[in-house]
Amino acid sequence: MSELDDTKVNGVEEEEDFASMFEGSFVAPVKLRPGQKIDATIVSIAPDWIFLDLGRKGEGVIDRKELLDADGNLTVKVGDPLSAYFLSSSNSELRFTLKVVGGGGNAQIEEAFRSGIPVEGFVVKEIKGGFEVKLAGGTRAFCPFSQMGLPRVKEEGEYVGKRLSFKVTQFGERGRNIVVSRRAILEGERQLRQEALKDTLKERMVVKGTITSLRDFGAFVNIGDIEGLIPISEIGWTRVADVRDVLTVGQEVEVVITQLDWVKERFTFSLKAALPDPWDASVQNFPPGSLHTGKVARLTAFGAFVSLGDGVDGLIHISRLGGGKRIKHPNEVVKEGQMVEVKVESVDREKRRIALALPGVVTVSEHAEAEASDYKDYMSSTSTPSPLGSFGEALKAKMGDKDGK
Repeated sequence: MSELDDTKVNGVEEEEDFASMFEGSFVAPVKLRPGQKIDATIVSIAPDWIFLDLGRKGEGVIDRKELLDADGNLTVKVGDPLSAYFLSSSNSELRFTLKVVGGGGNAQIEEAFRSGIPVEGFVVKEIKGGFEVKLAGGTRAFCPFSQMGLPRVKEEGEYVGKRLSFKVTQFGERGRNIVVSRRAILEGERQLRQEALKDTLKERMVVKGTITSLRDFGAFVNIGDIEGLIPISEIGWTRVADVRDVLTVGQEVEVVITQLDWVKERFTFSLKAALPDPWDASVQNFPPGSLHTGKVARLTAFGAFVSLGDGVDGLIHISRLGGGKRIKHPNEVVKEGQMVEVKVESVDREKRRIALALPGVVTVSEHAEAEASDYKDYMSSTSTPSPLGSFGEALKAKMGDKDGK
């Protein structure tokens, strides 16, 4: 192999090694959970806080008071390594503590209750009203059913026999009455994820979600860490009388975000907006003069709306229903739910309007025009002369007699 070939091979190898090193230099962000222990380095010391380098995006902070000795002297300096437990997050600032949770017994559990630090527990069995949970040192605690998971969020599998993180919500009778909550931990984690979603979710975005519950006024959908409402008017292009006829709990759907109110935690979605607009093809599907069969959807004082399918309704004006006779209400001719054959008179795509008529039925205006036409024909065929016509005929006759003489 030539010297040039060696150089190329070495160059390729060096490029591959550099690419591997470059890719390996990126550390995938790891989601911290409350109570998780991490190793960090002190990078800065302020009057109230000590800042930590976590080797990841975001800065860690710990209360300076936790690193003071009995005389109030600071026990660490910049550059020292430090092991701490994760508490919470706010605006990319990660809060940590040195208070150890998990060893010992009631003293540590009581400290966890006062400081809000999560504890680890083993779910022993299901009992009346909830679960028996064994904490560090064999201490028994109680977790109500309502505090084991998030509301309206379905979790797979059983809780019994699992080790989970809990927050101590009640510590009484010197440790003989301990109540814990896993829901408090999950809500805290969800709050962190919602903060991250604020930067990614935008109105008019199309997202996937799961139907969690159905109501008369719409359906609630979960898109991960937020839950919002699909109003009944936004479920489909056709009119929906009962949400349960269209959607089911657990159904996967694709929706458009129509409102994001993070302050009031109100989120609104549209299923209809994620579907093709049937009016886009209305001109091609319902050209003027074409005949269609539809169902009378509803009646109003000015006419009958007929569903032509695919979310498109047309209107038969009341003047097109009487067969030449004036009627007071469309229900004199058609009923809701009735199948009728209609003829398309006009289509207005922009205003979403289709004018319909019953085939072969003479309208009030057409009847009036027919009467006028018949009267005109009658007058032209009658033998009764007009005054001007009689004078002309007499003058013509007289002139003829004169010429004959």
